Amino acid sequence: MTSTSASTHSAPLSFEQKLQNYADLTVQVGAGLSPSGPETGQRSAGQRVLIQSPVETAPLARAVVDAAYRAGASFVDVRWDDDAVVQSRFLNAPAGSFETISRWRVDAELEVAQSGGCVIAIRATDPNLLGSADAARVTAHQRALAQYRRPYSQLQMSNRLNWSLISAPVTAWATLMFPELSAEQAVAAQWDAIFAATRADLPDPVGAWRAHLALLRTRRELLTGKQYRSLHFKGGGTDLSVGLADDHVWGGGSALTQPGEYSGGGTEFTANMPTEEVWTAPHRERVNGVVVSTKPLSYNGTLIDGIRIEFRDGRVVAATARQGEATLQQLIATDEGSHRLGEVALVPHSSPISRSGLFFYNTLYDENAASHIAIGAAYRFNVQGGIDMDSERFLAAGGNESLTHVDWMIGSADMDVDGVGQDGSHEAVMRSGEFVI
Repeated sequence: MTSTSASTHSAPLSFEQKLQNYADLTVQVGAGLSPSGPETGQRSAGQRVLIQSPVETAPLARAVVDAAYRAGASFVDVRWDDDAVVQSRFLNAPAGSFETISRWRVDAELEVAQSGGCVIAIRATDPNLLGSADAARVTAHQRALAQYRRPYSQLQMSNRLNWSLISAPVTAWATLMFPELSAEQAVAAQWDAIFAATRADLPDPVGAWRAHLALLRTRRELLTGKQYRSLHFKGGGTDLSVGLADDHVWGGGSALTQPGEYSGGGTEFTANMPTEEVWTAPHRERVNGVVVSTKPLSYNGTLIDGIRIEFRDGRVVAATARQGEATLQQLIATDEGSHRLGEVALVPHSSPISRSGLFFYNTLYDENAASHIAIGAAYRFNVQGGIDMDSERFLAAGGNESLTHVDWMIGSADMDVDGVGQDGSHEAVMRSGEFVI
């Protein structure tokens, strides 16, 4: 991670300063809350905020609460999660009980969204939490939860609210990342890695993020203007043609909330912190070839590694994995849309997370170290006018609908990507994992 110029000779920040930076970044850059409110086009002054946090990351959650109130939030609430409670259920609860969900937890998200509020999620868990649980139990629960959560997910995937996703160390995750260290040392090392990945270790992290978001904005606008018919990925066992949705729009960095029933729109927010990607919607019927994962996927407490999937006319026709294949198969079987792609994203191999050499076992970070694709739903804003389309028109444009959306990594230093124009001409987009346009 690049720091400030050596000529500044800035003293290293203390842990407390970096934690405060991280909380301020989460609120100001991630959620887009601003104490200046409507005068700058933001409508965050007076917004209600819901924070979702594991109990183990309570110090960060409390810092985010304070930062949100300083930014003008009217009411900040926290919904706590606990790995031990989740694990106990999937190991000990009776068969047939896993379609029961805590509706109040989802209702809290929807209530805040419908009030014109903001949701901040601190996602941190043991990547192997449910590794010994029956995959069918996990799948049954995830399907029931996704079905009930769909009204909120549709608002989120249409940018009808400002929301942001971050993470923080938990001991089981940290010791998996740094097995050679003691638990205390591993947590400290993971904090350092997260602070570096999110630029929270810089003296002016907000300024650094503004510059980074401007770069991503330039890249996404360039790619949108190209209007490629498809992208061709080749390298490391992958030979995949990904057709792109009609009138597709590339996203990357920050976004603006869209006007709707619950919000006037216009708030700038950054949904994922960190973020190094630009992405768009594949055409659900125009994906062909073979793709091989380059990093493991941690999905619902299970590690899936060595993924190899073959697509024909947009649909998965064969799928295997060296590890976690049963979970992969059940993910694909979620519904018809989970047999197709909903996202294709480009990330340079030289991204800060990739350069760190660390594997995080967490998609929020690992997807920002490599180009990736996602099984499941497409974001409606990745199709011009898609936010206001009904399902029939969205599907006709090539967008995909599903109860799930799961990213997994396919990029590497060996990956070349070509953009295929509407006339069939090829243009180099990435070579050896780096942008060349």
